[in-house]
Amino acid sequence: MELRHLRYFLAVAETLNFSRAAVQLNMAQPPLSQQIRALEKELGVKLFNRQQRPLQLTPAGQAFLPEAHGVLTQVERASRIAQQANRGEVGQLVIGFNSAAMQTVLPAILKAFSRQFPLVKLQLCELDSQLQLEQLANGQIDCGFLHSQQREMFHYHVLCKEPLVVALPDSHRLVGQSVLSLEALLDETFILPPPKLGQSFYYQVLKLCEGHGFIPKVIQEARFLQTVLGLVVAGMGIALVPASIKNLQRRGVVYRELQPTFEIETLLAWPSTPPGPVLSHFLKTAIG
Repeated sequence: MELRHLRYFLAVAETLNFSRAAVQLNMAQPPLSQQIRALEKELGVKLFNRQQRPLQLTPAGQAFLPEAHGVLTQVERASRIAQQANRGEVGQLVIGFNSAAMQTVLPAILKAFSRQFPLVKLQLCELDSQLQLEQLANGQIDCGFLHSQQREMFHYHVLCKEPLVVALPDSHRLVGQSVLSLEALLDETFILPPPKLGQSFYYQVLKLCEGHGFIPKVIQEARFLQTVLGLVVAGMGIALVPASIKNLQRRGVVYRELQPTFEIETLLAWPSTPPGPVLSHFLKTAIG
């Protein structure tokens, strides 16, 4: 049985006339009659009572009619979805992101993309930069918003740059100063990401401090910025964080400018292999 047999059956069932159905299908009447007989032979039942005038569906034909309608409707839907997927209008995108991206560029990008492609399902995964690189490499995420200096394996685009600020507990002795020098932090204990998880950031901070005559005393390592801020509130130490993190407005934390500092880049990263249609649309939305 082929789909055309179902279309032939539906045309005859709707018109209850072989001649009119043949005109509707843009074919001659004898071949249409032959195709209906072939369908009946394959099914082993009579679909039409040809002795009655006008033509009538048999009980088997009446039962077959909604099923044939359903099959063709499902096939048309599947065809439409396949075409939409080929155009990147439906599908799924798994996106990695870090806290800084969610406080800067990511919300506007997600809003613009979802407005243009509402049928694409977005799965968001909050991950540190190192985990994003690992999951990009093994295909667990399609793209990532991250901080990284390791740019050999993937395509990257810099979305924004922002300075670091100092996160202090609100009872800290330095909160009265609006701008802090690195030298003022000489005796402070620092909260930083583990070197293996945030290599570029960890070593950038280390290099900055060493350039001003001291090695930071790292008392605690934390993977996520929300955890970092919680440790700051607890008085475990201070932290250098992207300026956008001030948007979190964590109670018990105050932020102060740091001079000198360095700019940390938020990047969009994706595999070096040619992107599929959905990812291509997302990259166009994010990068322009």
